[in-house]
Amino acid sequence: MDRLGAAKVILFGAGGVGSWCAEGLIRSGIGHLTIVDSDDVAATNINRQLMATTKTVGRIKVEVLRERLLEINPFAEITAVPALFREEEPGEYNLDSYDYVIDAIDSLRHKIALMIEASSRDTVFFASMGAALKVDPTRVQVAPFSKVKGCPLGYIIRKRMRQSGRWPSKDFLCVFDDEVLQNAAAGGEEGPENHGESTKAAVNGTTCPVTAIFGFTLAGLVLKDIASRGKLQGPAEENAL
Repeated sequence: MDRLGAAKVILFGAGGVGSWCAEGLIRSGIGHLTIVDSDDVAATNINRQLMATTKTVGRIKVEVLRERLLEINPFAEITAVPALFREEEPGEYNLDSYDYVIDAIDSLRHKIALMIEASSRDTVFFASMGAALKVDPTRVQVAPFSKVKGCPLGYIIRKRMRQSGRWPSKDFLCVFDDEVLQNAAAGGEEGPENHGESTKAAVNGTTCPVTAIFGFTLAGLVLKDIASRGKLQGPAEENAL
């Protein structure tokens, strides 16, 4: 419990995956958590996001989530940052000051930027692949990014990395699901999260159990890593992979 309380975690994305990850971390005793997300709660979030209710629509996601988490543990140090991880300023969050960095970002461009930046640091990094268009909870699994198979989002990310010539500095564990269901994006085209290449916004079906399992699995990876260490020595320790 001392190691859990001392651990410093930064979580990017407080949506259908990230919000449940944050809950799992705080309920398990993580003492220092920074949550980064620029969005407000929308009515369309209610089906899958922890802090999204009819009473919180229109409020800043990370602020609502912080309030809930402090009700669970008022002694935790929880920082809410209503912003994005920006490719233009990758060093602004000082990732080396955290023991764990978690990616639960929806935006493809920002997700890739975080993967490139976080993998170059000495902190432990975990990432979520796409949780939309999934209904089978038994197919959620964990693998190193280089070995993620059957995940369309993982395929698109690697394709974009090949095109840009920028790759992660080291491998990292990902939560993913190899189930593929079809869903047309808004305007009848395929969007990035719909496994296509258009930049148009996609309207993807989601189920709360699957997105929550993704989030809890990310939290579980942090807890497992802390438990596997006889002593938490800080972010300079080598990635658990």
